[in-house]
Amino acid sequence: MRTTPRNRRAVVALAAIGALALAGCGGSDGGGTGGTGKSPDGKAGTQAPTVQLPKLDGQEIQVVAVWTGPEQEAFTKVLREFERRTGAKVAYVPTQDAMLNYIGTKIEGKAPPDVAMLQQVGALHQAVQRKWAKPVGDAAREQLAKNYAKGWQDLGAVGGTPYGVYFKAANKSLIWYNSAVFDNAGVSEPKTWKDLLSTAETISASGVTPVSVGGADGWTLTDWFENIYLSQAGPEKYDQLARHEIKWTDPSVTQALTTLAELFGKPNLIAGGADGALQTEFPTSVTQTFTGGDQPKAAMVFEGDFVSVNIAQTEAKIGTDAKVFPFPAVGGGSAPVVTGGDVAVALTDKPAAQALLTFLASPDAAAVWAGQGGFISPNKSLDVAAYPNDVQRDIAKALIAAGDDFRFDMSDQMPQSFGGTPGKGEWKALQDFLKNPKDIAGTQARLEADAAKAYQNES
Repeated sequence: MRTTPRNRRAVVALAAIGALALAGCGGSDGGGTGGTGKSPDGKAGTQAPTVQLPKLDGQEIQVVAVWTGPEQEAFTKVLREFERRTGAKVAYVPTQDAMLNYIGTKIEGKAPPDVAMLQQVGALHQAVQRKWAKPVGDAAREQLAKNYAKGWQDLGAVGGTPYGVYFKAANKSLIWYNSAVFDNAGVSEPKTWKDLLSTAETISASGVTPVSVGGADGWTLTDWFENIYLSQAGPEKYDQLARHEIKWTDPSVTQALTTLAELFGKPNLIAGGADGALQTEFPTSVTQTFTGGDQPKAAMVFEGDFVSVNIAQTEAKIGTDAKVFPFPAVGGGSAPVVTGGDVAVALTDKPAAQALLTFLASPDAAAVWAGQGGFISPNKSLDVAAYPNDVQRDIAKALIAAGDDFRFDMSDQMPQSFGGTPGKGEWKALQDFLKNPKDIAGTQARLEADAAKAYQNES
């Protein structure tokens, strides 16, 4: 798991993500130059082929990922383009978050999927250690070398050997808000954590609950913690905790949980209180923020650029009704930027599986989903004109400009049993913390016990 120093160039480049709020949050369908055309339905997202794929008539492969709903629809269009260009047939199967458990069951039954889209760096490493994953072939390696910064290539490698292609990336340090509520309450976008809490209190006094939390999905809570921890403790401590080189009982974790409790410990600031938040799934946490005009169930919701997919399911328009600001700086630190991503890994030796990895590593595949929205690619060769609005273009430009210098989602770097399994490990401990944010010491003890066990089992 690769980490790099956060130098000034990275901070400036990634800070540009925050400029999307100042850019009016887009809405334009123009912008960009180069070889990006439009599909027959008029949406951006296709460009002249840049990679030659083999003819694979008669071959069939299965792809598994966690995507459902609009994300599944968009990814299916990517797979249909692969079928059109190769003649292969691809079956898509949506799975639960605990991907390794699903894959293990299929392998035991001698029916493994051919390609898996893994969400955790730790899961990739475990798949390699269990000898499930196949190294990336020569054609895909060529695309990786041409289209990806070394940082993203290294994240997909284990022991120096490439095993994965990062197809979809995310900026997970954004707070989206209902502009009508902000206007009615007379508040502006906060720059610091202290300002965020003050803004939340003012919004609460205006008659609207300020913050929507999708606590039924434990991964959203890990993102809350990681952004606070990165800003407050700094990148060096972040890297150490991600590798379990310091314990979860460390004072820096105490401080971050204490800070998070300043929000989670005030039921009037959370839509539905803790109990309501724990019953709210991520998609609902977004849609309830942008449904009901200036009287929604909440004024703000925290999560990545992919929130735009869920906003699109409401009548709110990004740039007018729905706006966004960077996660605020905490405790005198810099505003955090945490990224995530989905990595494609071949689990069989079928030529079509390797060909799909080659396609996913090309700008051709990225352009298909980019045109649908709710998607950011780490592929530096993708023409930003493929994105449908200025919001996503700005986020994508900043991600590419960061080069090798970024911080990847901490929980996704950890063993899946600790950082990526519903009802267990960090997800469960932080859900319990949301319910009882006064129990900081107990939360830390549980986190450390679960982490120690997971890392011991991984070694």
